Amino acid sequence: MSDRDPYFDNAKYLAIVLVVCGHMIEDLRDDPIAHALYFYVYVFHMPLFITLSGYLSRNFTFSSGKARKLIATLAVPYVLFELAYAVPRLLLYGKLELSLLDPYYLTWFLMSLFLWRLSTPVWQQLRRPLAVALGLSLLSGTSALPDELSMNRTLGLLPFYVLGLMLRPEHVELLRRPSMRIVGAVTLAAGLAAALLLHDVVPTEWIRWRHANTAIGVDDVTGSLIRLGMLAAGAVLVAAFMAVTPRGRTWFSGLGAATMYAYLLHGFVVKVAEHLDLGVPLSIALGVAVATVLCTPPVRAAFGWAVEPRMSWAFTALRRPVR
Repeated sequence: MSDRDPYFDNAKYLAIVLVVCGHMIEDLRDDPIAHALYFYVYVFHMPLFITLSGYLSRNFTFSSGKARKLIATLAVPYVLFELAYAVPRLLLYGKLELSLLDPYYLTWFLMSLFLWRLSTPVWQQLRRPLAVALGLSLLSGTSALPDELSMNRTLGLLPFYVLGLMLRPEHVELLRRPSMRIVGAVTLAAGLAAALLLHDVVPTEWIRWRHANTAIGVDDVTGSLIRLGMLAAGAVLVAAFMAVTPRGRTWFSGLGAATMYAYLLHGFVVKVAEHLDLGVPLSIALGVAVATVLCTPPVRAAFGWAVEPRMSWAFTALRRPVR
């Protein structure tokens, strides 16, 4: 019997559905509804994934076993998919650009998560880790950081990872109370209403975390206030989403353990769908189907070599630290 908590697998599955659907409608943003939905989803879908990643990384250390898992589950897949996504980029856009330090498309998350996990022991030693992470996030917007290591996103979204690290089971239990489900649903509905009203007012770049304040056209004071607002909105919607997530086992609980497959593989489907005139409803339906199928056992069996490669052959025997 598995001792996995289905609640977190449920949250991860629903989060990857949002990610895939967000990418599926990205090219349809000339439609006001598509643009509003895109804006709404992007405010919190990756913050949700990052917060969950932080919570599930609370026990990360620099021990040999954890370090090897970090290499096998993030570093090696990053290299493989960075190379793999160069192929459609060449075929569709005639560009062949390879740079392992400058993530392309959706591989930025692997790079950032690798760096966040490495920093985990540092955050666990600080007295006010979330305040420090928040300060670094706001400061990152005041500088034109290089694209290497996805620095803007790595630092800009850092508070969500640290938030996840700081969460305790009792905090999660508070969100899982039945009474919080109503509050969460109302909050998500209010967020959608706000997105419908504001999606044309707030530039899309604020929800992508890719550029400095000046590149988006504002001074640093204004930019910092906007970033603070986006961080707060993301945190509130993440909490609301976690509140409405089913806590018991569902038909999709097993799929939630394989969301990295859907994340890394769905980009190939999206690149093809961009050249089809599917419309918003069909694109969303396809996104749900793609997210679901890519988490299934047959896909895991076919692509496990790339997403979860077995790297035991590359490592020495486990060594104990020298005292």
